[in-house]
Amino acid sequence: MTDSLEEKPLSSETVFCGSLLHVKRDRVLLPNGNETGREYIVHPGAVLIIPVLGNGNLLFERQFRYPLRCSFLELPAGKIDPHETTLETGQRELLEETGYSANQWQLLATLHPCIGYSDERILIYLATGLTPGHHRRDEDETLELLELSLDEAMQAMRKGEITDGKTMVALFWAEKMLRGDWPT
Repeated sequence: MTDSLEEKPLSSETVFCGSLLHVKRDRVLLPNGNETGREYIVHPGAVLIIPVLGNGNLLFERQFRYPLRCSFLELPAGKIDPHETTLETGQRELLEETGYSANQWQLLATLHPCIGYSDERILIYLATGLTPGHHRRDEDETLELLELSLDEAMQAMRKGEITDGKTMVALFWAEKMLRGDWPT
């Protein structure tokens, strides 16, 4: 089936190529026959983990985010490395950032956070059966761990204490899954 809204690429150039992001500028042919430009970010994708501790609480991170110059309360997440499956990314990131490993992993959803200017996708996993261990954070990674009940997390989001978009979407999924509103 063809998409009647598809824009066909005519040319493409790389404007910037960094260690995480690449910026592209393309010329495209619109369905109505006109041509226009499109600028976008190419991103490797990421995995977000909803870690559920044995007591039912969720494990969060507080981390400074340089672009906004402040700390944010988030669920663990990280970029997909080229040689990894998304499940392997989730397992690696959970261990690296928190020191925990999980016995059960369930893929819940795929999120496209910035469809107007990026091809980034974030896969959301629910991780249960957690076992504590030792974190393996990168040298440039500083964060604090804390646990919140689902109700506390939802209240923090309602109060504007959690504003990270990927964490907010994941919390709505967690609420539905953990309360049995959306059976597995």
